[in-house]
Amino acid sequence: MAHISRYFDYKLDETGEGYLEVALKGMALLRMNATNKGTAFPLKERRTLGLEGLLPPKVLTLQQQADRVYKSFITKPDDISKYQMLRATQERNEVVFYRVLADHLEEMMPIVYTPTVGKAVQEYSSLYKSARGMTFCPNTIDRADELVSNYPWQDVRMIVATDSSAILGIGDQGHGGLAISIGKLALYTAGAGVSPFHTMPVHLDVGTDRDDLLADPEYLGYPEKRITGDEYMDFVEKFVDSVESRWPKAVIQWEDFAKDIAYKVLDRYKDRIPCFNDDIQGTGATVLAGLLTACKSRNLSIADQKIVVVGAGAGGVGVARAIQAGLVDAGLSVEQARRQMFVMDIDGLVVEGHTDEEYKFQTCQYEDTYADWDIKGERPDLEEVVRFGKPTVLLGLTGCTGLFGEELVRAMAENCEHPMIFPLSNPTTRCEATPDDLYKWTDGRAVVSTGSPFAPVKWEGKEHPIGQGNNAFVFPGIGFATILGKCNRISDAMILESAFALADYTEEYYLKQGLIFPPVSALRDVSLYVTARVLKKALEDGSAERPEFAGMSVDELEAYATSRAWEPKYLRFVPKAE
Repeated sequence: MAHISRYFDYKLDETGEGYLEVALKGMALLRMNATNKGTAFPLKERRTLGLEGLLPPKVLTLQQQADRVYKSFITKPDDISKYQMLRATQERNEVVFYRVLADHLEEMMPIVYTPTVGKAVQEYSSLYKSARGMTFCPNTIDRADELVSNYPWQDVRMIVATDSSAILGIGDQGHGGLAISIGKLALYTAGAGVSPFHTMPVHLDVGTDRDDLLADPEYLGYPEKRITGDEYMDFVEKFVDSVESRWPKAVIQWEDFAKDIAYKVLDRYKDRIPCFNDDIQGTGATVLAGLLTACKSRNLSIADQKIVVVGAGAGGVGVARAIQAGLVDAGLSVEQARRQMFVMDIDGLVVEGHTDEEYKFQTCQYEDTYADWDIKGERPDLEEVVRFGKPTVLLGLTGCTGLFGEELVRAMAENCEHPMIFPLSNPTTRCEATPDDLYKWTDGRAVVSTGSPFAPVKWEGKEHPIGQGNNAFVFPGIGFATILGKCNRISDAMILESAFALADYTEEYYLKQGLIFPPVSALRDVSLYVTARVLKKALEDGSAERPEFAGMSVDELEAYATSRAWEPKYLRFVPKAE
């Protein structure tokens, strides 16, 4: 078994109780966030580990420490100050950070992830305090094997890697994208219980095309224009080779890559290593789950819906592909599914024969679908698709604030009794419409979900909760299932199963409350259920390499996943024998 770190390792005593064997003593022990208990070090450990006199006399519990952090958190004047405070806690004491995050997840998830992380990305260089994760640059990539040997965790199982070319809805953010990888991994731990000491946030810093960043004296990233083409792909190959060499069991989640690169990288590695792209596949699975639940809330079949996906980037086409798979699973042919799907890019409807972008081919519309429409241009625009196509579902993945205006939404409401409208762009400032407006313009008939958190809408004396279609409901379970299953790949069937699992969980526990997604407070329970379902599918399709799990039920797999999930608690420390 691989050791966790050269600084500490998890061991079992003769009774089977876990403890931490630590190679550090004194101030070095307090300065490492993974081994710092701070004021919670018991008196006996203070003596044996050379800590006497270095800490205040009173010994606190973990919960007391977490409560102190929360009291400080709520005094901060704005979200970015709260973000900075939580990041500082994470760098000081990893266990306390995850304890307070678990205790206040619904309140804190918008801080450690969307929408606040978007601002943290934009201000990364000016906010920078301490090192975390790994950065690979063009001037170091040829020594990638040396770089990974510097990383302190020796058994990395989960990696989130970004090149920062398409962060949320705010585009190229240069080195700031590392904050996205850090935030995402925090949700792997808070959600499914992936141990933070088996994770690694990565920035593939291939440069930036932002002249303002390159001219900024405070900018901390690689100070050159982005590399492209073969040089870029060779860069990624060297990174993957170094990971395979040091951590052959590691799962890689590709994050926030520009649309053309996102599909190219995913297609290149998806059958070689266990990897997936959350913007493409995680977003697709999440939105499909929300659509399935929305249909169930109105006693409708997804097979009867006509869906408009506005935005043909990595996320938009990923959503279209996932929904197409869901339509086929519901009994439609691939052609029928394509005819009921209208994918829009900046030039209008994406039509077969009118685009040379290969990643869009699978979801192109057929020309004869709109042959009898009275359109002004060569291809229908969004207003014409809504007017003539009579869709029942409108999904926004554009990052274009206010794109779904009153006229468009009212036209949608004329097509069906309960239009399903999901403005999904992040952060909140890039949302295509607000829930309040959608309720007003549809006379309260719309089924609404958003990508970022919104307060409930008050309509006709009643509060209507707004479901947050957050990828965090699926990606922790996908990753944890892949780790537990020792999977050789992450199959399309595993991704699709995560959508079905999320929809089924929501239907069982929250649909009667009017929710089409669970509350964020249920993230751990949701994630472990998704883990079990995805692991079951991986065993069925040969992606998992755990024959001892054969024949296990979903309930049994969920119990196993729960038993393996990391919890924020202090272990007994024992000094390593010299």
